[in-house]
Amino acid sequence: MSETDLAQTELTGDSNQLDSDDLLKPEFVRAVLDAVDQGDTEGARALVEPLHPADIADLFELVPGEQRAALATAITDLLDGDVFAEMNDYVREALIDALDPAQIATIAAELDTDDAVAIIEDMEESDQRAVLRALDPDDRAAIEEALSYPEESAGRLMQRELIAVPEHWTVGDVLDYLRGNDDLTTDFWEIFVVDPAHKPVGTCQLSWIMRTPRLVAMADVMKREQTLIPVDMDQEEVALRFQKYALISAAVTDPNGRLVGMITVDDIVHIISQEAGEDILRLSGAGDGDINEPVIDSYKARVRWLISNLFTALLASSIIALFEGTIAKMVALATLMPIVAGVGGNAGTQTMAVTVRALATNQLTQSNTLRSIVRELRVAVLNGATIAVVIGVGVTIVFQNPHLGAVIAAAMLTNIVIAGLAGVMVPVTLERMGADPAVASSIFVTMTTDSMGFFAFLGLATVTGLTG
Repeated sequence: MSETDLAQTELTGDSNQLDSDDLLKPEFVRAVLDAVDQGDTEGARALVEPLHPADIADLFELVPGEQRAALATAITDLLDGDVFAEMNDYVREALIDALDPAQIATIAAELDTDDAVAIIEDMEESDQRAVLRALDPDDRAAIEEALSYPEESAGRLMQRELIAVPEHWTVGDVLDYLRGNDDLTTDFWEIFVVDPAHKPVGTCQLSWIMRTPRLVAMADVMKREQTLIPVDMDQEEVALRFQKYALISAAVTDPNGRLVGMITVDDIVHIISQEAGEDILRLSGAGDGDINEPVIDSYKARVRWLISNLFTALLASSIIALFEGTIAKMVALATLMPIVAGVGGNAGTQTMAVTVRALATNQLTQSNTLRSIVRELRVAVLNGATIAVVIGVGVTIVFQNPHLGAVIAAAMLTNIVIAGLAGVMVPVTLERMGADPAVASSIFVTMTTDSMGFFAFLGLATVTGLTG
């Protein structure tokens, strides 16, 4: 028995490929790669075939980049549209680059429109045209229409495969229509009811239709209240509507109010995760933050942030330079300065994170902005007073200097209050100006807390004659 056969015997059956966290085991990944390296495509395919499409996609992410092409060649027949739909964007792009347009067209034809668009939208324009030419006319028209909408909009996110029926039909007409048309989509939870102009007038869950007598009109069983999604709505706003109204699916309408597609909750789960991750990464300046992202792309995204921070640090240093004489008279000030700035920076980051999240989830709006600012100021005063007492007493004991303890306590309270105000005002101001608060807030908040921390501490030390 070959090594591959032994590995297959040990790793197949009873989900032995996965650990307790439903992640592929390292030994399984090694077994697949060993089979590929040995040219044993049959063995590699036998190991991979039992996996769910999402696990096959994970396998490609776990395999080193230089070995992915060989793995794809070994299991080509298992690389269907479902696998590509689950695959990491960077890994998928690299694999697609290795495929010819006809292969990509075959994969795209198997997918819903939204998943097909996700594969094609990031390709070079010449490659896009080649793939579109290889598609059948109906699929090509649907994908071209989707690509005409803005990126990250409902038009890109929606799928066109849905069930829509006229409102004058009966339940029996709908059942006969569903049973008599093999070309209809098989994955749907509700049916959309439209008027003669193809504008949605209601929805009907499949379970309602199955439990309603055939002669009942759809107009009598459908739910007229529905949440409609404009085709140009940003995907983050779409996700917020799904969360707010607990939607499973929703109709997408064009500027004339006509039904052009639908969005389902499985797409929204992905968007919620994606948008939340993006906001966190933007706050830290880490770019896409994907471990599969090319090194040069990560460098470009992060270095801009670091250069911006460099300039803010220079501003803080210039404030220190104003008080060189004060620092020279009491070296302890240089020791304690970073504490004031650092704690203030952390306080500002806390408030900023809460504010950015509130803006992203529509919890913070124009109607409650003032109340939110007052709330954060109250929290800042409480935090500042607590930390001021602790640092003041500590410095007094360590340095045997009550005057120094009082100065640092006052500076700490001042900086934390300023940090709280900056943490809420900076994101709100940027959002009102149309900028993304998650991108630039951290730079301005850090600049404010560092600069004001140094200024408050050294300024109070000078004004109160601490070093006199």
